[in-house]
Amino acid sequence: MPHFQIKLLEGKTEEQKQKLAEEVVKAAQRVIGYGDESYSVTIEDFTFGEWKNKVYLTDIMGRKDILFKEPGYSLD
Repeated sequence: MPHFQIKLLEGKTEEQKQKLAEEVVKAAQRVIGYGDESYSVTIEDFTFGEWKNKVYLTDIMGRKDILFKEPGYSLD
C-alpha cells in the first residue's frame, strides 16, 4: 500500500497538485506495480520561511539514511 507524502512551497493550484498526484501514481505503477486503488498521496504546502526548519533540516538533511534524491541547493 504505497503512500507518497509530497511537500511543496506554497503557491501551486489545486489542479496542479491533483495532476502531480496522478503523475506520481502513474510513474510508481510503471516501476513497482500495484493497482490504482493501492496508492494514496498527500500534498502539504509550506511557506519559504517554514521550509528550512520543517522540511529541509528535518526531512531532507535529517533523514539522509532514506533520502534517494538530494536537492541541488543548500540552506545551511
